[in-house]
Amino acid sequence: MYSDFLSKLNFLGLAANHLRRCYYFPMGFSTSKEYAELEWPFDIAIAIVWVAWGANMIGTLIKRRQRHIYVAIWFYLATFVAVALLHIFNNLSSPISLTSMKSYSVYAGVQDALVQWWYGHNAVAFFLTTPFLGLMYYFIPKAAERPVYSYRLSIIHFWSLIFIYMWAGPHHLLYTALPEWAQNLGVVFSVMLVAPSWGGMINGLLTLRGAWDKVRTDPVLKFLVVAVTGYGMATFEGPTLALKNVNAIAHFTDWIIAHVHVGALAWNGFLTFGMIYYLVPKMWKTKLYSVRMANTHFWIGTLGIVFYTIPLYIAGFTQATMWKQFSPDGNLVYGNFLDTVNAIMPMYAMRAIGGTLYITGAILAVINVIQTIRQGQAVTDELAEAPALAPISKRRVAGETLHHWLEKKTCTNDHLGYYSCGHRRCSTDYPYPYWLKKTFLP
Repeated sequence: MYSDFLSKLNFLGLAANHLRRCYYFPMGFSTSKEYAELEWPFDIAIAIVWVAWGANMIGTLIKRRQRHIYVAIWFYLATFVAVALLHIFNNLSSPISLTSMKSYSVYAGVQDALVQWWYGHNAVAFFLTTPFLGLMYYFIPKAAERPVYSYRLSIIHFWSLIFIYMWAGPHHLLYTALPEWAQNLGVVFSVMLVAPSWGGMINGLLTLRGAWDKVRTDPVLKFLVVAVTGYGMATFEGPTLALKNVNAIAHFTDWIIAHVHVGALAWNGFLTFGMIYYLVPKMWKTKLYSVRMANTHFWIGTLGIVFYTIPLYIAGFTQATMWKQFSPDGNLVYGNFLDTVNAIMPMYAMRAIGGTLYITGAILAVINVIQTIRQGQAVTDELAEAPALAPISKRRVAGETLHHWLEKKTCTNDHLGYYSCGHRRCSTDYPYPYWLKKTFLP
């Protein structure tokens, strides 16, 4: 690693920010922006900690002893660049004074909403998708002991995903004051997202070709397979929900909550569990304490996801149909919001059962990991290091593709990533006051 100091700063800084928010949120300090509630001093602190992580990662890449940069690291580079861009621009604000915690956003009205959901959508994309895709491209081949099905497909997956994802945010603001052209732009790019997303899912599942017999017995592969399947389901459903006729039914209902939790519980949660079950035995030079307990965790967690999401889908359709019922004289049949709340209470009870099952599985995982560590042994740092890379021409050599040439230039690669992530903001947010004036003002 390039710097142990930056590693410690990254860990302790994030931990301190989490502890501080546990105090300041109950005290009422909040910007009221979704996913970006922290006030300006914490925003600055998070930016510093995040840049420390990125600098440490890029510094390590610059001094690497392997010329090739594996695709998983490309996804992490995109995560660093995009999240920094999103966090800084969405949280631009003006504090009342340098001694006050209170601040006000530099944006206002519909422009504030557009910037917020450019951030909100892509915070999910680049914090809960791209880094986990990096994990997928590393751990599935390692656990299956098979090379990735198509490395070329993984590169196409990477570049198309980071280019398209940045444009899809306006689908959160359909049927609002946002100009029609911006809404339609978000819909078009949301539908386009199906291609790279499913390309990545197919690449992950086909990597298991010839190893499906191991899935029956290996809990790590079980978790990874369901995780990638959940990724495919969520990334097909997302573009579907972005269609205006579907969004008119689903928006403001629990269908959206179900969609999010397919991604969170299956994709993020199960991929994390699979990674932990793979890493911990190797880190402590031992075998997993109980494969049976891990398999039990898998089935309990899978049932938990089913009992959590399916009732929410039913609740969402129930809400949508009730809210659209009108009497012959044109009044709402269910004018009291509590009517829909009472109607979906049984679904919420099922959701609670699903959540309990999922948490129970996580508790089993904690017990299994603790017992695995207890029976293992500490691993000392390995001092061996590969030889330094031999000098090579800065220009493209014969037979070298553009992609491989870029891998030699970490900083150039980051600049391209910054451009790919930032072009959408420059295209739709900066000229926005002009469009706002043209659309709404006389």
